[in-house]
Amino acid sequence: MDVLLDNLDLYVGGFAGTIGLFVVAAIGSLLLGTLVAGMRVSPVPALRAFGTGYVTILRNTPLTLVLFFFAFAYPRLELVQLSFFALASVGLILYTAAFVCEVVRSGVNTVPVGQAEASRALGFTFTQTLGQVVLPQAVRATVPPMTNIQIALLKNTTIASGFSVFQAGGIYQNLSERGYNVLVGLLWVALIFVILVAPLTWLQRRLDARWGVAR
Repeated sequence: MDVLLDNLDLYVGGFAGTIGLFVVAAIGSLLLGTLVAGMRVSPVPALRAFGTGYVTILRNTPLTLVLFFFAFAYPRLELVQLSFFALASVGLILYTAAFVCEVVRSGVNTVPVGQAEASRALGFTFTQTLGQVVLPQAVRATVPPMTNIQIALLKNTTIASGFSVFQAGGIYQNLSERGYNVLVGLLWVALIFVILVAPLTWLQRRLDARWGVAR
């Protein structure tokens, strides 16, 4: 307990950064991933090609490399100057959105084709069909895998500690500098992550029980 209590400022600051990074990246990746999923099921070939290319490239690129680009290469482009927190958020959003896209697309594929055909027969456009008919039904099938992606995102935020973003992943460095037992400090970090993941798991079970699709 001494390691935790004596360094409470480190833990509070570190996990505040982790939670902030997670919230921003989770919201951004859900929005972008859903948009790219819409492109992948679009009747427009160019949009489908873009969506496929995006998912293929990002899913097969290590997250460390993505964050490395935004931390070290992007500033050299001398474009819009952003903080390291913003750059880490962008990297996590772009990377996670590729996985969100595939989950949403798989959910869309569970909706019977007749639903889309019926909406088109009523004069709905593709965007209206997707947003008002297909996606609301697809959400039910995406709850378990989407929760897993968000849990992975929460843990992936620790990688940002190597790119000047202070959050939970960087606590051990400060503990070492202060002369505390790093192993004990990391055990506290792991325990707090378990506590943070627990609400996501509980939410998944609640939603899955309510929206679960009979298989």
